[in-house]
Amino acid sequence: PSKKKFCFKAAKEHNIPEDLNKILENKVVETVSDLYYINMSVVEMMCLDGADEEGIVSKSVSSHSDLIPGVYEGGLKIWECTFDLIDYFSEAEIQFTNKTVLDLGCGAGLLGIVALRGKAEKVHFQDYNSTVIDEITLPNVVANCINEGNRTGSGNNRKTSKPPSKRPRKAEWSPDALTKCRFFSGEWSEVSQLLLSSNKPFSKYDIILTSETIYNTDYYSALHDTLAQLLDKNGRVYLASKAYYFGVGGGIYLFEKFTEERNVFRTRIIKTIDKGLQRCIMEMAFKDSS
Repeated sequence: PSKKKFCFKAAKEHNIPEDLNKILENKVVETVSDLYYINMSVVEMMCLDGADEEGIVSKSVSSHSDLIPGVYEGGLKIWECTFDLIDYFSEAEIQFTNKTVLDLGCGAGLLGIVALRGKAEKVHFQDYNSTVIDEITLPNVVANCINEGNRTGSGNNRKTSKPPSKRPRKAEWSPDALTKCRFFSGEWSEVSQLLLSSNKPFSKYDIILTSETIYNTDYYSALHDTLAQLLDKNGRVYLASKAYYFGVGGGIYLFEKFTEERNVFRTRIIKTIDKGLQRCIMEMAFKDSS
């Protein structure tokens, strides 16, 4: 039954509001790994105050849980494997230039933002919960676009600025970056249906990034099929995960075995992190790809 329940979250595309300053109103912006991101606890307070149509924050608070299957899938928190993957991109010099990228189960959207900064041609963000996209992912992407020119000196006459304080300055940004982005909420198979049947032009992704999305074995089939439908024939998936999720039952070796049995992808574990709970990064590609 849990599989069934999982599939009811219809997909929708979220439009980028025209007034970007409004997106960052009442948000507190911080930095991590040289990326801007909004303070989650401030968002949670605003959500409890009525900014959360799905009610996921109050449900998460009242059940003392970061995961409520089929209701809330953890997007209000930045999970540690995200940083493993960001570190790996620079270590392995993964190239995003001119690539189409999907940040699947994006939460805060940091992986997609790194790809955007790496000059990806298109970056799409997906999270199960619409509240996460509206209140966290979109504001994070906007905060990075607005401040990008100031920080990197990419604009000719931009002054370098400190990270924004509680009230970000009026938007001074390169609009190009945001035009490359699209944002989706909903369950994976619903989102892939939406993309594949849309009248907007859609090309499959060169790179799909996903972190801590394989904690629940009930979702393996939907995730595997979504990757198979949306990845370009010579594309790559970079998946970061704990070796084992206690209490939920999923983990990297179980997903690897599941994938092997399906015989669609070849997988290899490209990095293992042994600090604390073992964590891994896996690369996936189609068996018949170059």
